[in-house]
Amino acid sequence: MIKSIDISGVHKKLNADIESYVQKKIGVLDKFIPKSARESSHADVKIKQAKAKNKEVYECEVILKLPKKTLTIHKKGSTIPETIDLVEDSLKIQLKKYKEKHAGPRLHRRLIGRLKRR
Repeated sequence: MIKSIDISGVHKKLNADIESYVQKKIGVLDKFIPKSARESSHADVKIKQAKAKNKEVYECEVILKLPKKTLTIHKKGSTIPETIDLVEDSLKIQLKKYKEKHAGPRLHRRLIGRLKRR
């Protein structure tokens, strides 16, 4: 679980259900972070409400600070849970890439194994 998650709403007051949903979705992404980087990871989640042509649009921005990189994801959706799910999917993909690049000594073995299979 990512221990340090700051959740804030811009133009919208967030209730406890939304905050717990964000904790559940974004907090469990630590399994995609290398073990050495888990303690120093920090996430800022900002949920904004905007209007676009007679309908409400929600924007979710997650800034995940890791030891060697800062990941920023920005997605729009029609509901808050949908937007959070979109951000979670994109963040998973980027964290997998980060883990492959910055993982420990097994990284070398994995890369060699992939090259041998080809």
